[in-house]
Amino acid sequence: MAFALSKMQVTSSAFENFQAMPGRHVTDGDDLSPPLAWENPPEGTKGYAVICHDPDAPLVQHGQQGFVHWLLYNLPGSVTSLEEATTVGTRGHNDFQRNGYGGPMPPEGHGTHLYYFWVLALDKPTALPEGLSMTELLKQLEPHLLGMNRLIGTYQRG
Repeated sequence: MAFALSKMQVTSSAFENFQAMPGRHVTDGDDLSPPLAWENPPEGTKGYAVICHDPDAPLVQHGQQGFVHWLLYNLPGSVTSLEEATTVGTRGHNDFQRNGYGGPMPPEGHGTHLYYFWVLALDKPTALPEGLSMTELLKQLEPHLLGMNRLIGTYQRG
């Protein structure tokens, strides 16, 4: 995937960039998706997608390293924030083998992991089916990617 970092800013009222994620948003806590907000999208943005990925996970599958925690797409261009445990958008298939959000859960004693909450700005709205994998989703979105940016949360078990 071509990275097109933009001036878009992604924030959360639950945690600051490069700071620990609260228990409400981790698997061994309440396992709720965090609230997110973004501003300054690229000109011409008509839709969004959100991906949460842990590149530190000791897992290689389907030619990709890391662990996919959340895929959310079909977000219209008018959406610039998500509430905690959002029901907005369409859920993709995460590496917990289910659709929707699955919070951080690194192996005990594996150290601090980084969780990248990517917001992708698209040049058109999407109407993709539920349950896409990250590979399938990115194949559909890449031709329409205007820009992206991320918020990084941290978590460590044990």
